[in-house]
Amino acid sequence: MTADAVGAVEIGGALARLRRATGLPVAFGGLVDPGRPQIRISELSGTATAALRSLAVTSGSGLGGKAVALARPCAVTDYSSSRQISHEYDAPVAAEGIRAVLAVPVVVRRRVRGVLYGALRSAQPLGDRTLGAAVAAARDVEQALVVRDEARGLLAAARPEPGGAARDTGGAAWEQVREAHAALRALAPRIADPELRAELLAACGLLTAPARAGDATLAPRELDVLSWVAAGATNAAVAERLGLSPETVKGYLRSAMRKLGAHTRGEAVTAARRAGLLP
Repeated sequence: MTADAVGAVEIGGALARLRRATGLPVAFGGLVDPGRPQIRISELSGTATAALRSLAVTSGSGLGGKAVALARPCAVTDYSSSRQISHEYDAPVAAEGIRAVLAVPVVVRRRVRGVLYGALRSAQPLGDRTLGAAVAAARDVEQALVVRDEARGLLAAARPEPGGAARDTGGAAWEQVREAHAALRALAPRIADPELRAELLAACGLLTAPARAGDATLAPRELDVLSWVAAGATNAAVAERLGLSPETVKGYLRSAMRKLGAHTRGEAVTAARRAGLLP
């Protein structure tokens, strides 16, 4: 699944949540076109026509374009008569029959990546509760895109270079690979999209030696904990990175040590590497 497709899925989910939270009958949105100062409306929820589908909204134009240009939420009580916006898109808005509209930008690392719209078919003010729910939906999309950006960056860093020489597993470069492995495993549970999650875990597998028959196996969370231990993290640091309590981390570590027949953290890491569970 491409980054754009993943983003569109997140936009679609956010629109459904926005309508449930606010009772707005119509919601739509899309991502900023790569390399172009415009939004492409790709996701529709509750619309009666296809008038808004694939509409390209230029930064600064209309309500959504204003939200992009200012990087902040904007709203109008009656779109067609509002003096706060320009009116390049009155025709498709009128065709859909919407009047009161809000637009909330999705901002990731100070860059607008998309816009969520919510709308009524009557001209009336959209209250603070409605706007707050729209902002919360946009924040959900922002967090999801941040996680995907981090995941793809780690995947790119972790993939072995074609034809590259074998690396010294005791060197500083290999320690960076181990940190990437641990970070990828920590990100995986936060990925809702099963295809991307599988891609992350497959990348983890590329960094480890092939497993041998009869070797011990670890539960996913046991392996997550041991991955960070192998990267040099303390139990407290592991707990913070994985969102667990220190006692829970200790429990997973004890379980992993028992399965690997190890008596210390170091022995557990060594045994896991021999079993092809860690890089």
